[in-house]
Amino acid sequence: MSEMITADLVDLDLSAETKEAAARALAERMVAEGRVTDLDGFLADVAAREAQMPTGLDGGIGIPHCRSAHVTEPTLAFGRSAAGIDFGAQDGPADLIFLIAAPAGADDAHLTILSSLARQLMNTTFTDALRAAPDARTAAALIRGDADGTDTGAAGSAGASGAAEGAGSADGVGSAGAAGTAEGADGASENTAASPGAASVGAAAGSTTAPSTASATASTVSATPSTASATASSADEGGSPDRPFRIVAVTSCPTGIAHTYMAAESLENAGRDAGVEVVVEPQGSAGFTRLDPAVIAAADGVIFAHDVPVREKDRFAGKPTVDVGVKAGINRPGALIAEVREKAARGETTSGTATAPVERSGDATEGYGTKLRKWLMSGVSYMVPFVAAGGLLIALGFAIGGYKINKAPSVMDHFLWTQADSWAALLFQIGGVAFAFLVPVLAGYIAYGMADRPGLVPGFVGGSISLTINAGFLGGLAAGLIAGGVVMAIQKVTIPAALRGIMPVVVIPLISSAIVGFLMFVVIGKPIASAQKAMTDWLNGLTGSNAILLGALLGLMMCFDLGGPVNKVAYTFATAGIAVSDPSDSAMKIMAAVMAAGMVPPLAMALATTVRGKLFNATERENGKAAWVLGASFISEGAIPFAAADPLRVIPSSMVGGAITGALSMAFGATLRAPHGGIFVVPLIGNPFLYLVAVAAGVCVTAALVVVLKSTRRQAPGAAPDGTGGTPSETRQPVAA
Repeated sequence: MSEMITADLVDLDLSAETKEAAARALAERMVAEGRVTDLDGFLADVAAREAQMPTGLDGGIGIPHCRSAHVTEPTLAFGRSAAGIDFGAQDGPADLIFLIAAPAGADDAHLTILSSLARQLMNTTFTDALRAAPDARTAAALIRGDADGTDTGAAGSAGASGAAEGAGSADGVGSAGAAGTAEGADGASENTAASPGAASVGAAAGSTTAPSTASATASTVSATPSTASATASSADEGGSPDRPFRIVAVTSCPTGIAHTYMAAESLENAGRDAGVEVVVEPQGSAGFTRLDPAVIAAADGVIFAHDVPVREKDRFAGKPTVDVGVKAGINRPGALIAEVREKAARGETTSGTATAPVERSGDATEGYGTKLRKWLMSGVSYMVPFVAAGGLLIALGFAIGGYKINKAPSVMDHFLWTQADSWAALLFQIGGVAFAFLVPVLAGYIAYGMADRPGLVPGFVGGSISLTINAGFLGGLAAGLIAGGVVMAIQKVTIPAALRGIMPVVVIPLISSAIVGFLMFVVIGKPIASAQKAMTDWLNGLTGSNAILLGALLGLMMCFDLGGPVNKVAYTFATAGIAVSDPSDSAMKIMAAVMAAGMVPPLAMALATTVRGKLFNATERENGKAAWVLGASFISEGAIPFAAADPLRVIPSSMVGGAITGALSMAFGATLRAPHGGIFVVPLIGNPFLYLVAVAAGVCVTAALVVVLKSTRRQAPGAAPDGTGGTPSETRQPVAA
């Protein structure tokens, strides 16, 4: 591996007046060294990243950066400006400018060391040393982390080597990485007494390997409060007299190279100063390792400092949370820590509606069945919005224009502004386009769940082929799993360094798409298409008692985990049947039964809290008010707070009511063309009155069962008023959902 920065990549007399000119001057040095192949193309990528968010930081630092296909290897260029250059920081121009160039397929070891520079920029001793560096050789050595600050031939400090080796290991932290971590920690503690050259990126690199471990020990800032008052403050705000306040944090930025790790370092430093334990999960370009669920469970508060969505955000539900942009994590970490402590003191928590009462946490040792479930759920979760949007548009088209609207000509050729049928045709055709994405999105995001972004292309290709050969949803499931497996296999192959930059852009999409296409067209496509046709024919032939039993089964599934995997299986099964322009009568009956059963649990909990409010505490009664709207909108998750607080009574009762509703809906012959909407799509339901009767029956049965079971518990001999052993029902707090 070449050195990321040499003296030839340093300009201590940078004369540029604008950030664009500064980037060009430093990029020209990269071109001269053969690190960048296309100057204008690379600068366009830098400008695109800068447009997302200014890269200036407080303290006189500019850190333009990007991932680009025009970069041959991870590279740093450094410039020092006497006049200063405006990079958008609040405190004024930057005099230290770092241009970071990463290849589109940079490996984890390189990115770990790049992120180490970002962390070290939070160290004033390091930046002061760069401002005082007498020549380019010294500055390059300081940035590399050479032990004496002048040796340009060394490959880097032990800490940097440890970081690189640790990042390349299977779990992100090898033994050398651990050694680098230890050396980095020692170097940081002696920073004020050491010479400027000791402020090495190697030390920071060592420290950054630790946040990716499950235990996150090195990333944890477990600074014990120095005074008794600090300890008491922690106890008052969510900690205890025996331990300081604990915070878990997630940082991420669009590129995942610089700001992600700078925010992590800043939060950790602020936590140390405040006597607070801070454990950070940087979700950067090198990937991320999830925090140990036990660490999250033990935390008193959460900080999200991010400019891209936090991955698996529902892991942190139910805790006091501060949610800000990544630059806030860099510039005002102390204020964020104080804010989350204040929220904890007030008892503010985030909603738990994203999670089900079924345990969803896992780790690298989880079984294949659990992984398979998560992969499939990844595809389904991304598919559902397409289902809802497309299905409702199609249903509205039918409602306005009648059931022959699917025969209307294209609105491109025939559209009259004053004709209702034209608007109906427009809605129908837009919905049809949205529905056409269902199978490709399902397959693409199953592959994404398995192999991350490289799985998207072969997944979408396989899903589209599934539609072409009439393999439908079954084909989409198979295509997604195959695409993810193929990409995972390719990623395990050792690739020459010269090819790494084009792997994610050219090689992986090319090879994986070809393999998935061959398998779908030639090998497994026809058998899957036959199975899909057989299942469709079976559904179309369902009548009488068979249909009623199917409705009861689907009702049980919809109410088992209230938006969890089993619920989604039933929902996907139903939407698969209506995901065509002219669904069969049986498919529409199944959709009606599924939506009716899904409305039962939240509506039943709302009814129970209304008729027998004394059986529920104040929080549950408030949740009951919201459950009326959630249930009416077909959002089963509205019952989760009740199920989490009392699962043995709420879930079985909900399943009984859901089964009754599903069976009655099928028996009444109710049909539904829309995949979502609850009572708001009643005009689109066939036999709407009997459909509402079915929903009401299930709601009443579930509410009655919950009331009876809770009343029996309360009247048990020797039991306290709420049956919990002494705590009155009015003050009992439910388990956070």
